[in-house]
This record gives sequence, structure tokens and C-alpha cells, in this order.
Amino acid sequence: MSDRPSEWDKYLLGSVLFLSLLIGGGTASGLYTDTLIEVAAIISAAAVFSQTSGQRIPRSILWLLIFAVALVILQIVPLPAAIFNGLRPELLLADPWPVGETRFRFVSVGVGRTIECLLYLVGSAAFFLSVLRLRTEQVHALLPFFFMGVVCNGLAGAIQYSLSDDIAIEGLLPFTINAGLFANQNHFAALLFVSIPFVVYYGLFRGYLLSGSLGLVTLLLLLLAAGSRAGVLIGLAITVLSIVFLSARSRASGLSILAIFIGLSVYTIGAWTKIDAEAVDPDFGRGEFARTTIDGIKENLATGVGFGNFQKAYQIYEKEEMIFAQYVNHAHNDYLELALEGGVIAVLLMVFYFLLLFTALARVRRDPLQKAAFLSVSFLLIHSLVDYPLRTEALAMTFAYMNAIIFHKGFAARLAKKNELIEVDHNGGKLFVPIEISS
Repeated sequence: MSDRPSEWDKYLLGSVLFLSLLIGGGTASGLYTDTLIEVAAIISAAAVFSQTSGQRIPRSILWLLIFAVALVILQIVPLPAAIFNGLRPELLLADPWPVGETRFRFVSVGVGRTIECLLYLVGSAAFFLSVLRLRTEQVHALLPFFFMGVVCNGLAGAIQYSLSDDIAIEGLLPFTINAGLFANQNHFAALLFVSIPFVVYYGLFRGYLLSGSLGLVTLLLLLLAAGSRAGVLIGLAITVLSIVFLSARSRASGLSILAIFIGLSVYTIGAWTKIDAEAVDPDFGRGEFARTTIDGIKENLATGVGFGNFQKAYQIYEKEEMIFAQYVNHAHNDYLELALEGGVIAVLLMVFYFLLLFTALARVRRDPLQKAAFLSVSFLLIHSLVDYPLRTEALAMTFAYMNAIIFHKGFAARLAKKNELIEVDHNGGKLFVPIEISS
């Protein structure tokens, strides 16, 4: 009788995911809560990698992460000052220091902030690679930890919105909580809408149609209460696509799906009212942020200004009439911000990731859990066009987990086993049938 496989790694990584959703909602730099999550993720990854695993990590994904980490490290390595001649405006060139006859500079205009970003990247990558090493059923078993984090945020948000339209909690965490357990209501909304495909998956495929429907209604109501315009639109779109994308091979009846669509129609009316009541983009808004950031990209495309240094670089290109008491801390477009901070190499790495994600679509279409993860990742990437959700540990770890579901090789192997043809062992006269492997 064989020993039962260990489950401690599942609980270890699940605890890291749950912890990130509880205390990782801040956006400021230097938060001790973020450092705690990153250290926990790295230690957990070391423990997971200390044991043998039958799961292989895709080489393309591994190379992408290696190049990403190498790019950040390169920004904090002293390089000959002559390299920067003509590649960067003088205002972003600090005085070089001599070492013998050679003068040196860093690519990063703020080494401390780039080191913070390096730890942020390593922590997320370590968690991602650790999940890839788990067995398929263990990857699925991390979902309850994710749902627990979403429920805690939802309860916190419901309490806040029931008391007042604008309530802030201070002193509990090193950042002010404004929505759920997040500092930013848009990021709280992002957590809600990336949960929708998994709630739909549980309702359609795991036999929890009633509880799944109630969970879906609760998520949509919280999205309306949060007041995030992008969150309301994306929440509506991702719900429709989740039902259409996942229902083709589900256990739910057509009548149940029709009832959900009727409910969505009512939600659409409320969403339109919410959006119509406010201006889509004021003069001092995301459009101006994007134009100014693009100006900075043009002059720093070769090297970038160093990860974590957007704010310092942005101020140089900001128009005089756009300088107010409030300052711009992010581009509200993660792709433009990464291009400014990382230069042309960061752009190439983003393109490489999108190619891998698009290629993975052909593989994930047969597994409902992978399809749900693909939808969540896609809409989180869409949200990154108008915000910076992945700059919070809570959503970064969620993003890492969902990508691990998409690129995990075990799902394809499980499907191959399910589709094995019936064989008859003529020698022993035994009949071999496909074994139903739980997800």
C-alpha cells in the first residue's frame, strides 16, 4: 500500500494567497505588509522546491521570468557612464562617481525603489513557480483559500458601504483602508470581477448552482456599490463571457442560464445609471497621464528610468498647467508605466508574455478551470489599461495563481488520461476503462 502524497505544500501556498488578500491591498511603497507577504512567498517556494515533483515548468515561462529578473538586476548594477550619453535627458542623469579612470552610473534613477520592485517580482515569481510544481488537484484545492480572501474583502466592503458612502479605516494596517481591505476602490473592484469566472465555474461545473448564483449576485452588487466605472463595465462583460464561455460543457440547464441572463439585464440598467451619473474622464485624468508618460517613454526608451521610479520621471515631463496639490503617482496604465521604467526590453518581455498567453488559449479551451483563469487574467490585463491593479500584492499574487492554472502542464495530462480509449488485455482478460480523475 503506497503512502498518501503530502498535502502540506498546498496549505502553505494557500496560506500565502489568503494572507496576501487580507493585508496586501496597499499601493504605497515601503509597506511592511508587502515585505511580509514577499518573504512568506519566497520561504514557501523554497520549501516546495525542496521536495521532488512530477510537474515540469514550461521552459518558455522560465526564460521569461529569468529575463525579467535579469532586467531589474541590470538596473541596479553600476555601468560605465559613457553608455548613457545621448540615451537619457540631462535632468535624469545623476553625477557619476569615479572608480579609477572610469566613471559609473546606474540605469535606475532611484536604486532603493528598484530594489523594492525586485523583491516584489521575486516574491510573485516564486509563488507562481511553486504553484506550477503542485499536483493538479492541489492547484484546484487552492481555490477555497482564494474564495476565503474574497469573502473577507466582500464582508469588509459590505460593512463599509452599509455605514456610509465614504468610510476609511485607519490604524488597522499601514495604509488607509477605503474599500474592502484595499486602499483603492478600483483595486477592490478588480478583485471582485476576477472572482466572477470562478464563481460561475463552481456554479456550472461543481454542482453549486444556487450558491454560485447568490455569490454572483453579491459580487455584482458590491461592484455597483464600489463605484468603480471600469469595475462596473468589466464586471458586466466578464459575467456574460464567463457564462457563454463556460456553459457549453456544464451541467446547468438552459433555463438556469436564461435566468442568470435576465438578472444581468437588470444589473446593466443599474450599471448604466452609475456610469452616466459621472463624467467619463475629466481634463486632469488618465488621458493626460498617458500623453505625458508617452513623452517620457520617447526620451528613455533605450534604458528606462528604473522600476519604481515613475513618479520621479513623470514630474520632469509634466506640463506646468497640470501641476496641482495632488501629484501623479502612477500612469494609470501599467503598460505605459512599465515601458517608461523598463525601456525597450520591458516592452519586448510584455510582448513575449502576451504571445505565450495567446498560445495557451488553444490548450485551455478544454478545461473549464483553465478557461475561468484565462478570463480572469485577460480582464485583469484589460483593467491595467486604465489603472495599476498589479501594483498591489493582493492582486499580484492572485495574478500569479491564475497564470499558474493557465500554464500548468498537469491539466493537459489529466485530460489525456480521461480520454484514454478502453483497452482489453487479451492475456489477462482484464478490461481497462478510463479513470475519472477529480479536478
